[in-house]
Amino acid sequence: MDAGLVAPCEPPSAAPEVPGVKPHPLPKTVAPLPDELLSGWLSRLAAANYCDDAELLAHLRIDTAHGTALDFNVDAAAAAKIANAARINPDVVRSLTFPAMTPREASLTAQMPFQHCMQCAREGLSLRHWRRAWAFDCQVCGTRLVQTLGKLREEQISGKLIYRARRGAEMLECAARSRGPKQLRRAMRAVTFAMSLKTFRGDPSFAVQNPRSEVRLFCLAAIAAARSHPLAKAAIVSKSIDDYARVALLRAFEKEPRLLAAVDHIAQRCARNRGPMTAVSHN
Repeated sequence: MDAGLVAPCEPPSAAPEVPGVKPHPLPKTVAPLPDELLSGWLSRLAAANYCDDAELLAHLRIDTAHGTALDFNVDAAAAAKIANAARINPDVVRSLTFPAMTPREASLTAQMPFQHCMQCAREGLSLRHWRRAWAFDCQVCGTRLVQTLGKLREEQISGKLIYRARRGAEMLECAARSRGPKQLRRAMRAVTFAMSLKTFRGDPSFAVQNPRSEVRLFCLAAIAAARSHPLAKAAIVSKSIDDYARVALLRAFEKEPRLLAAVDHIAQRCARNRGPMTAVSHN
């Protein structure tokens, strides 16, 4: 063959991705732990292989930069890639995501981490129950969960509030898992009233997932208080009631006009009696 007809040599290029070909298994793997979320396990897997989450997902050819996007849904192709790289069964990968939930459970399950256990987080754990609005103590070590964002101000949180909030969290879990909507509606009504006293705007289900510890604790405590005390009494101890609070009360008690009237009457009476030189009554 004539030398002039020979094609010039080209430098080798990266091999294109071939459909169906899986990445090579990782050098190191880690075993998933009970109740561990997929995103948390992927973080531990990345750390074991000396890379970060984004680099691991890129190596696995999964089209997302954040493992949290896989916590609620991981398709069969992504599960297969992860399983092959970590040398485990794809069913194990899928078991690390959230199972199917009722709309009530889903509304009280955070899409992104909002609280964690300081002790377990130091070991790189991210557990499924931490995402639940009713989760209060770590089920692994028993330590009280703390907000992921915001500054800790434990000295400003009373032990009585923490005790009542823990009780309210237990009641919220029972309400969320109950078959009928009545219990959850009652719990959310208490949260809505607490939000009005705190002048906090938003959805009640987001209030109990709030990154501000004082708001979340106050709303959970209101659920416990509503069980043993009529919500009308709460108006007596409120320092003030502004227009937003009145709207929140109307929304909370729209189906209970007599209770709303009692709350409104007490609040107006407190407002009339409260003067610049008058002490607020808490009886």
